Amino acid sequence: MSGAPGPNGEPGTAADPRPDAEAGPDLDPGSGEDAGPGAEPDLAGLVRDWPEGFRAGFACLVGRPNAGKSTLTNALVGQKVAITSARPQTTRHTIRGILHRPDAQLVLVDTPGLHRPRTLLGQRLNDLVRETLAEVDVIVFCLPADEKVGPGDRFIARELGQQRTPVVAVATKADTVSKQRLAEHLLAVDALGDWSAVVPVSAVRGEQVDVLTDVLVEHLPPSPPLYPGGELTDEPEQVMIAELVREAALEGVREELPHSLAVVVEEIAERPRQPGDQRPPLLDVRVEMYVERPSQKAIVIGRGGARLREVGSRARQGIEALLGARVYLDLHVRVAKDWQRDPKLLNRLGF
Repeated sequence: MSGAPGPNGEPGTAADPRPDAEAGPDLDPGSGEDAGPGAEPDLAGLVRDWPEGFRAGFACLVGRPNAGKSTLTNALVGQKVAITSARPQTTRHTIRGILHRPDAQLVLVDTPGLHRPRTLLGQRLNDLVRETLAEVDVIVFCLPADEKVGPGDRFIARELGQQRTPVVAVATKADTVSKQRLAEHLLAVDALGDWSAVVPVSAVRGEQVDVLTDVLVEHLPPSPPLYPGGELTDEPEQVMIAELVREAALEGVREELPHSLAVVVEEIAERPRQPGDQRPPLLDVRVEMYVERPSQKAIVIGRGGARLREVGSRARQGIEALLGARVYLDLHVRVAKDWQRDPKLLNRLGF
């Protein structure tokens, strides 16, 4: 257990470190409003307060795994809405981040990386990306400046060349290379396809993020706001919590694990409060982490459960910030053999 002990009513993390059957049974593989300028009441009595010429729409971020899509999403929104990791293939869901401006609202869709699939999960993730591409107003093609344009980028460029949606190519991680190397990278990116624009960006430093925003907004149609002001994402809390746990679990582990780790939030329950208790509510959050092999389970748990406690402590901080409440996080690790290739398991785990 990490943090303050949970059973006495204080927030904490319960990590079930036991690698044997007592840690929990392994999963059995068998088993509208019309747009209008100015502020005027509509038929429902609500006030329209978007200005004339307001634009709103969707932008989809694509690129090979670990191209900086999630970091760029967070930089554009101005707050963390997508998990980031040094490990590839960390995004499993299309996280929507919402950027609000006085003249526009840009809804960002961060997809899993397009890649040549080797498993049924990989095929489903690619299908998810392709479905998203057909439904957005502009596509953002991310190509990291610290890596040469390679076969994976050319594979995605060919896919995007078949789309009618305009594509803006973005050289991500521009702060990590010299000006000469960045110039060479921009030329290579430009030669890949017929892009609407090519923009170098450093999401970490915030450089050129406003320029990219302006370029994307130009491709949005005239429209009233699609989401209420101040809303940053439309993802359910359970999905965001699961992503925060995955992010914490992926820090400092071997490359094999990201492809084999699935996280499911089983329960969120508020504990009864004593009369006069003015503290924020205390939530019990139960999370199941699924891997494919016992050896991967041992990686997540660590020696004596130390690794799992570290994961719980790091994830709990993000979950408490997300929910605005104290959290007692109860983590369990299960083995679901070859779940990436089993249609029934993929369905049960939300893919």
